[in-house]
Amino acid sequence: MSFYPVFVDLEGKTALVVGGGEVAERKIGSLMECGASIRLVSRELNQKVKQLVKSEAVDYVEGEFDKSHLDGVFLAIAATDDTVLNSSISRMAREVGVLVNAVDQPADCDFIVPSVVKRGDLILAISTSGKSPATAKMIRKELEAQYGDEYRVFLQIMGRVRKVVLSLGYTQKENSMIFKEIVHSRILDAVERGDWKGVSACLRAILPPSPNVNALLKNLVRFANNWNDGMME
Repeated sequence: MSFYPVFVDLEGKTALVVGGGEVAERKIGSLMECGASIRLVSRELNQKVKQLVKSEAVDYVEGEFDKSHLDGVFLAIAATDDTVLNSSISRMAREVGVLVNAVDQPADCDFIVPSVVKRGDLILAISTSGKSPATAKMIRKELEAQYGDEYRVFLQIMGRVRKVVLSLGYTQKENSMIFKEIVHSRILDAVERGDWKGVSACLRAILPPSPNVNALLKNLVRFANNWNDGMME
């Protein structure tokens, strides 16, 4: 089977998780990070999941899974320790057109969840198409060492630079050339060192002069403070 790689917007959408153990706990956490509303169905809950229920962070339905629990759901994850139940959840989800993942049961999945390295807006997803999760984990650890937290800050800068450049009225080709020059400059190295004067100098040499560019460069002081505090906006 060949999977189609895609990033999905879950903000405000309902995700069903069936199960209350460690696997369900991890799935709930990652779904919540992406802004999903969680509907949780399980007979039993581990301590951390109980805390989520107590804090009303999830919509908890105690008891056995029922097909009605799929109503209004965008996607579903079967995360119980009962493979037969997971298969049944998968079958019912497919009957009503809900995308479903049954943990460690590829044949019962419409989608699989990759191993992920996340640095702010940079998301690197690794998948072996279900063939070897251990290999995906190994590659993830290698990428975690290769792509440090400087990428989180660099992309914050690039997001603001992009808005300024697009406001200047240049052609798409000219904008592309500017962005390419920035990406291939030494700005990322300067960010990693915390050299904000170097970042500013590189940007000043690349970006065309304008009031918006000047304002952007002045804001690098705030970038530096946020970087030092570990609290980039």
